[in-house]
Amino acid sequence: MPGLSGLLDIGKKSLFASQAAIEVVGNNISNANTPGYSRQSVRLEDGLYLNYAPGQLGTGVNAVEVLRHFDEFVEKQYNTKMSEQERWAQLYQNLQGVEGIFNEANSEGVSEALRQFWNDWQQLSVDPQNSSIRTALLGHASNLERALETAKADLDQLQNQIDGTIRQEVSEINKIIQGIAQVNQQITAYEETGKNNANGLRDQRASLVRELAEKIDITYVDNGLGNVTIMTKAGHTLVDGKEYFRLAFEGPQVITDLAGSYDGELKFEGSADHEYTIKIVTGGAIGTAQYKVSVDGGATWLKDDSGNDLLFTTSGYDSRITLPGGETSIHFSDPSAPGNVLASGDMFQVLPKSSLFWYENSSSKMNITPQIMPNGQDNERRLIGGSLTGLFQFRDDSVGGFGEKLDAFASSLAWEVNRIHSQGAGLQRFENTIGTYGVTNQNAALGAPESGLFFGDKLTTGNVTVHVYDKSTGALVSSEVLDFGGSNFDPDAHSLTDVRAAFEAMDGISASIVDGRLQIQADAGYDFAFGSDTCGLLAALGINTFFEGTDARTLAVNTTVYTNTSMINAGHVNGAGEMNRGDNTTAAAIAALQMKNVEVTTITSGKSTQTLGEYYSALVGRVGAETASAKFNYDYQSALASDLRARQDAVSGVNLDEEMTNLIRFQHSYTAAAKLISTADSMLQVLLGLKS
Repeated sequence: MPGLSGLLDIGKKSLFASQAAIEVVGNNISNANTPGYSRQSVRLEDGLYLNYAPGQLGTGVNAVEVLRHFDEFVEKQYNTKMSEQERWAQLYQNLQGVEGIFNEANSEGVSEALRQFWNDWQQLSVDPQNSSIRTALLGHASNLERALETAKADLDQLQNQIDGTIRQEVSEINKIIQGIAQVNQQITAYEETGKNNANGLRDQRASLVRELAEKIDITYVDNGLGNVTIMTKAGHTLVDGKEYFRLAFEGPQVITDLAGSYDGELKFEGSADHEYTIKIVTGGAIGTAQYKVSVDGGATWLKDDSGNDLLFTTSGYDSRITLPGGETSIHFSDPSAPGNVLASGDMFQVLPKSSLFWYENSSSKMNITPQIMPNGQDNERRLIGGSLTGLFQFRDDSVGGFGEKLDAFASSLAWEVNRIHSQGAGLQRFENTIGTYGVTNQNAALGAPESGLFFGDKLTTGNVTVHVYDKSTGALVSSEVLDFGGSNFDPDAHSLTDVRAAFEAMDGISASIVDGRLQIQADAGYDFAFGSDTCGLLAALGINTFFEGTDARTLAVNTTVYTNTSMINAGHVNGAGEMNRGDNTTAAAIAALQMKNVEVTTITSGKSTQTLGEYYSALVGRVGAETASAKFNYDYQSALASDLRARQDAVSGVNLDEEMTNLIRFQHSYTAAAKLISTADSMLQVLLGLKS
């Protein structure tokens, strides 16, 4: 109430308010260099006014609450840019290591080994009988295979290392998510709007959110009362108040989404850098039902040469199919009852690599592994930002893409060389030989995926000529083409069993199938050689070839050739069945491959027509281009994030000059309040003295 007591009360409130303000200023000063600390201030509010003559009189000041200065709008933008910055930072940092793998400045790179390989074939075409050139060719071919194998092994090692880093990142993310939920719960318990703000806890939560945003892309909603909901930008909830959801990095597996009654399993073997979506398009029993395949979650489907969806027929283990673009084979197990057949629309997600999952509950999970679509854009239903996305992008798209192209290069090199070499002749003939490429189903048409023949899709309709000789005299006994019931070989109709029977029907030789590979044996007193092959059968089966293996890790000189330089085919068998000394037909044709445009195919980039040297150079160039692109994006996003950080610091950062000014101001206020109390006390003493 007005009067001396009211004046004392005003002084007391002023004293307390100034003291509170000084304490907050002191806290700001002491935490000026504390990471994550936001500047605070006391909100002062004048007290009630009382009606009194000559008018309303105030009752002083109230220190209502301690405010935290923090711009939520800027912070959301900053977290978004930090997610992008950390994504590209992670990618750029790791790509710099890949550049060393494809360093063609030294004399031990693939380019130099390939140049020497072509040069040796050119030299051999000049002097086909020269044993020194043949030995040098084998040495340089071995150098080439080792260079490819080393590069691929280094890429595989990088992927394995990244898997370990990803696993650690996911563990840290789960700890952060749990920590945010715990802080949410504490804020809800301690905070009273307009009176008691849990500023320290809010700073702690903001720091955790920043840490989370650096690792994955997030968005969040403030529900009030200190309760926030945090989600990935794709909408997967990570924190909802005190509840939290976990991420998991799990090994290869199959995820099913069945529309019908099929209760068997899709099983797979092998690995790949892709994930495959299998969709049943024609329902039915195994062996009848058909499916199509996608490597981008169903956005697009693999096509045949005519542009139609590439269809596969479901099969069991014995007819398992190797999916395009990898070493992954799949098959379907039988259902529990004959009526439980596959239905149109049944979906299977084959994940031959470790992947990232979001768990909604203990039994429901969703694949959120970052994925780049065919158009180069992110799959926005997955993670799209943060260091974790950068790690996955490096593992799958960068290293995986480089490895895919390196394998395609090695595969095309093997096929193109073998296609010519298999129709040639060396310095001696065969008594027996066995193919280096086998099938998983010897009764399936060799051109069908069910056969499991790696180069089966290269086969065309045509035939093979085989020449049989008297071993002791060298005289030609017979020259025959394979007979498939009076017709040529047809990859869509004839199986390895049919091929074996066609060889078996020839005079002077016998044939068998050993572990899915064709073995040809000369009868006693005979040997044989191969002539023209218009269908690619010999090269596809690995018979009379220079290389064996199908990718950068397995490419090697055929063991038969490596152990006997006389089996290097420089010439050929002419129409009269003769192997003429000095013939350089095959060597010259292989040497000419250096300048020939060939077709190289990958599952992600499709078909490319250029020389093998140009293709490899383009691969090396892509490594440099991706590194430069990652650096550009990192620099760009870093600049944006730094600007937003500066804007936030302008609001929440502690300015020591400003705080010193406030300290002096509130110190003067405190002194004035004390003087007010002293004055009121003096007035009271005067009043009391009147009574005496």
